[in-house]
Amino acid sequence: MLRFFIFFFLFIHSCVAAPKIPAAVPATKWLTLNGQEPAVVARGGFSGLFPESSASANDLAISTSSPGLTMLCNLQMTKDGVGLCLSDIRLDNATTISTLFPKAQKTYKVYGQDLKGWFVLDYSADTIFSNVSLVQNIFSRPSIFDGQMPVSAVEDVLGIKPPKFWLSVQYDAFYMEHKLSAAAYLRSLRFRGITFISSPEIGFLKSIGMDARRAKTKLIFEFKDPEAIEPTTNKKYSELQQNLAAIKAFASGVLVPKDYIWPTDSANYLKPASTFVADAHRAGLEVYASGFANDYRTSYNYSYDPSAEYLQFVDNGQFSVDGFITDFPPTASQAISCLSHQKGNLPKIGNALVITHNGASGEYPGCTDLAYQKAVDDGADVIDCSVQMSKDGMAFCHDSADLTATTTAMTTFMSRATSVPEIQPTNGIFSFDLTWAEIQSLKPQIQSPFSTSGGFQRNPANKNAGKFMTLVDFLEFGKAKAVTGVLINIQAKCCLFSLKERPWNRRRSQVRSDQFHTRQAINPKGFDSVR
Repeated sequence: MLRFFIFFFLFIHSCVAAPKIPAAVPATKWLTLNGQEPAVVARGGFSGLFPESSASANDLAISTSSPGLTMLCNLQMTKDGVGLCLSDIRLDNATTISTLFPKAQKTYKVYGQDLKGWFVLDYSADTIFSNVSLVQNIFSRPSIFDGQMPVSAVEDVLGIKPPKFWLSVQYDAFYMEHKLSAAAYLRSLRFRGITFISSPEIGFLKSIGMDARRAKTKLIFEFKDPEAIEPTTNKKYSELQQNLAAIKAFASGVLVPKDYIWPTDSANYLKPASTFVADAHRAGLEVYASGFANDYRTSYNYSYDPSAEYLQFVDNGQFSVDGFITDFPPTASQAISCLSHQKGNLPKIGNALVITHNGASGEYPGCTDLAYQKAVDDGADVIDCSVQMSKDGMAFCHDSADLTATTTAMTTFMSRATSVPEIQPTNGIFSFDLTWAEIQSLKPQIQSPFSTSGGFQRNPANKNAGKFMTLVDFLEFGKAKAVTGVLINIQAKCCLFSLKERPWNRRRSQVRSDQFHTRQAINPKGFDSVR
């Protein structure tokens, strides 16, 4: 259920049509090879939602993305030489083949490895078109469209006349071993309507070079894992990377996994960018990056914002890739058309206010000095403080009177845990049972609404960063930063009494009627007006 809600949120994020850049914003030259806007390449259409290369995936990708969208089809071949758009040489994960022919599995040797499954080349096109339907090939994505859409031929996708078309040929050497030729198939199409052809096999690209030049089709050499072996030269892709000038002799661009450009460390944070893009551009090669999707777990530097990842590759001030391969083309389109080149100049819609929730609590522990500073740096209009009280009467900002989830109180004051049913049904370590000095001895702790056991942690490098702020310090901070307003949140009136005897022990019925949730926005310049 959690995964469904996360996916649904990311889908809504991706379906917002990319608005045009406001006319008042001057055009900025891109740091791509030719100074042109980076291309958005839809892998199998909108494959983040629909099964890859289905008619619905292709149609929605075109209608919700940039006008110059490139549609990518992974070429697979039937035993009678028909080209299909499918993600893999095996039909297992992408279609219903296993339920139709449960005993038809075979094993083939593919680039030195034994692979078992239902292979496209074992079936005629008519068998596949008449019987087989598509399913979502990434199991964490919704399966509601499984079994409802037919497999698309290459000609089917070309027939919808996408703005640009990219054909990815992954297994030419394997097909050649079985008397099938991707090159012959392309010649039968006369390369018409094909803007790009990519392959990880140098021999294949060289074999179609003359025909591609005649048709003005760009050839793209695809780099696989650095330690993998390229079948034509028997060299590792890491070795081929050292001589990009040689690749320029038969290709106009390269396609690489995104970590070739922005690698990550073992803790999933970005390392410094490699020189790959600069080296390729120096050799005259365009650079396309693959592996982008809204629902992939990416570096913590992006704070689960897919747009931030795209911007890292095109708007970092040093270089820009020439295009993305993505499963969510609307999000990439929006990042390029609306959000890039907008630092410090993001348009605001009407009088809408951006109000924080405990500051930038997605990147730092909430209600800390670092969280509030980051919120201001990110352009928040109103910063908020939920007021809690210490035992000795210090008002400070914290999301809850219970300190167990958002501080290290459990490791230090476990013996001070008590039950206050008027506040919550479970035991807690409450701020009004600790002095301000004791609270300051604790470390704040970043909190995530997602399951940490599922891997959805928030910025673990800063898990305990920052300091708690008193209410006075918070108000002074807001005034010094000249934010539009501050939001004071009084969660439970009973918790603000500085009394030796807890009021709920003395007059429980009255306290229940006094519990309320009030918020007031204050202009920090005068602390007397409400917006």
